[in-house]
Amino acid sequence: MSALPVDSLKSFADLHPKPSHLTFQYGTAGFRTLGSVLDSVMFRVGVLAGLRSKKLDGKTIGVMVTASHNPEPDNGVKLVDPRGEMLENAWEVHATTLANAPTTDAFVEALSAFVKALKIDLSKPARVVYARDTRPSGPALVSALEDGIKAIGAEGRDAGVTTTPVLHYLVRAINTKGTPEEYGEDSEEGYLNKLTAAFKKLVAGKPASPPLIVDCANGVGAKIAAKLSESLGDTLRLIPVNTATTTPGALNNSCGADYVKTSQKLPPSLASQLKAGQRACSLDGDADRLIYYYLDDRSKFHMLDGDKIAALVAAFVVDLTKASGLESQIKVGIVQTAYANGGSTKYLSERLPVKCVPTGVKHLHHAAEKYDVGVYFEANGHGTVLFSPESLKTLSSHQPSTPAQSTALNYLVQLTNVINQTVGDGLSDMLLVEVVLAHKAYSGEEWDSLYVDLPNRLVKVVVANRNIFKTEDAERRLVSPPGLQTKIDELVRRYNGGRTFVRPSGTEDVVRVYAEAIVRSQADELAFRIAGLVYDETGGDPARRPVEFL
Repeated sequence: MSALPVDSLKSFADLHPKPSHLTFQYGTAGFRTLGSVLDSVMFRVGVLAGLRSKKLDGKTIGVMVTASHNPEPDNGVKLVDPRGEMLENAWEVHATTLANAPTTDAFVEALSAFVKALKIDLSKPARVVYARDTRPSGPALVSALEDGIKAIGAEGRDAGVTTTPVLHYLVRAINTKGTPEEYGEDSEEGYLNKLTAAFKKLVAGKPASPPLIVDCANGVGAKIAAKLSESLGDTLRLIPVNTATTTPGALNNSCGADYVKTSQKLPPSLASQLKAGQRACSLDGDADRLIYYYLDDRSKFHMLDGDKIAALVAAFVVDLTKASGLESQIKVGIVQTAYANGGSTKYLSERLPVKCVPTGVKHLHHAAEKYDVGVYFEANGHGTVLFSPESLKTLSSHQPSTPAQSTALNYLVQLTNVINQTVGDGLSDMLLVEVVLAHKAYSGEEWDSLYVDLPNRLVKVVVANRNIFKTEDAERRLVSPPGLQTKIDELVRRYNGGRTFVRPSGTEDVVRVYAEAIVRSQADELAFRIAGLVYDETGGDPARRPVEFL
């Protein structure tokens, strides 16, 4: 066990001092705030990634520099563990501690204590692969990250400008290379080839789908969507729009999955392009979310969010397990959060086991791993399908007894390739949706009619301190501030089919209020009443109270 390279760490750390007035928190999406204040955090994350790699015997760790669906001035960073999954929970606390050490000396002391407490063997090799999205603050932040990687003596690999899902894919591909679990070629091309080859096999012999408009949120998804479009050719004609990755201020501005989901309307830039009866989809800024939508015959907008995607995909996987003769051996389950629409929960519960977990990808991913095939999609369009190692073995060893079983089995095997099982992936999920629609011969309208969404409204409330809000029952009930949940319950009882919950955001300084009711006007009214209650009860300034709050 060699010693920490203290001199190297100190000389590099001095180049990246921590702003004294700021406190950083590694949350649901890693560190995320204004890009202009993240320099010290990036350096320290580089060091931490190297130590994480050493702790795991030199396995490659990933680092993604992105702020996803946030506005362009924001940026962020998150670590990716060896199988392409989120950083182990216990290490999030260490990341926060190291990021907040006030001085270079305090940082090196904290590092030393951390290495000792976790018994990290510093003589082990360390490897880190990293990438960034298209934000203007990205290059400087990557430079700080590289200093951290160098300072701890790790080997760095720059994957350049790419999507979050590609980086997650690369981490698993690098770490499984040459093993029986080899995930694919460890390059962006390898990722595209894997998805494209599987998609082509899955839709072979099916009628061609109509061209699909893909809103790329003026983010890094535009780059991969263009390459994917080229690889797919006529198998699926993609029309990428909102691809202005170098236009200042364009990223996520009136476009992208988050815009469509929260405003529940078409991006203005698509108004002249989308025709009645046509479907389209939106990615977010780093392409890990996907929202579909279509215009009906009267040109009315209809959104197909993560809940609709989960319902479509889960039913298809269940159909294939039955058709391949594996129904008794492979159990399919669905994982949702409190944000899932009540209509979807009812529809799915009648067909499959459904589990509700707290918001955040790590909670969904972890719960989905408990099924043979776990389907998880947040309503915001982030999700994937996980096949357990046991289910993969079953698929490879199963002997079909009829040609129909053989066909269904082959489809299941190819589904495991078209799906990015490391993380939610907007483009991979888009191909998955198009596979199911091709097999079912569904239009957007037919897909939408699987169940009826209950009208709902999501409202943000700016509060003085989001940390006073504590929840239980998978975030469906408040335990703090005391007494607030009782007042919420009294309001909800007045509404037919009313359901609501209040939770602190994991990514910004707000509290989110979600409300549902049988009638649209009542869902809106309930949401704004609860928002007003939360604002007033937690010391909101009456002079700044939003006019829509009731």
